[in-house]
Amino acid sequence: MAQPLMPHATASWLVDSTSLTFQQIAEFCGLHILEVQAIADDTAATKLTGRDPLRSGELTMDEIERGQDDPTYRLRMHREPDKAIRTKGPRYTPVSKRQDKPDGVAWLIRNHPELSDGQIGKLIGTTRTTIQAIRDRSHWNIANIQPKDPVTLGLTSQRELDAAVAKAAKAAGTDLVANDTGFARDREALIEELRAEREAAAREVEAAHSAEGAGEEGPGQSGFVDPFRS
Repeated sequence: MAQPLMPHATASWLVDSTSLTFQQIAEFCGLHILEVQAIADDTAATKLTGRDPLRSGELTMDEIERGQDDPTYRLRMHREPDKAIRTKGPRYTPVSKRQDKPDGVAWLIRNHPELSDGQIGKLIGTTRTTIQAIRDRSHWNIANIQPKDPVTLGLTSQRELDAAVAKAAKAAGTDLVANDTGFARDREALIEELRAEREAAAREVEAAHSAEGAGEEGPGQSGFVDPFRS
């Protein structure tokens, strides 16, 4: 099911502006009901500014009223949010989530070793120096870093992660094929070299036999002179 572009902010608006149940809001925003409860109780880690899903076209007032009339009704998104377009610049990460970056990096290193530091840096929005420090466990806060899914943390999207993993896997497959091809070429070259050596050895033996045959003296050519022969 599609989710709002900013699920926590959307949940905050729905809590403040509607009488929908926490369960309905949680299901629509893709959150745990306890997260919605924390937003309603103002105990969330950060104070959120509500985001109106009516203005974005993700919900209609009719859909909200239908949900308010029936607590068991599951809200349906009217229009999916526009996909964010990545630019070539560094990924912007909200201040509240920047402390989660090392956890996301650690998770990627552990679960997707095929990803390069450059790919991890683009996904999380961090530097190669930080990634390397986490790899070799020299990071200043390594004792408190706990691997956590960066998608769950909101540092990247599942689509971007899947694309990066697929690209890394494809590159690894290409390298493997290239290595296999190189091995095959080396094997063929070795076979040709051995074949040439055998043929050269056979020619040498044949030439030696020919030379021996030419040097043999035929009958009557031994050089011995019979004194009784006239």
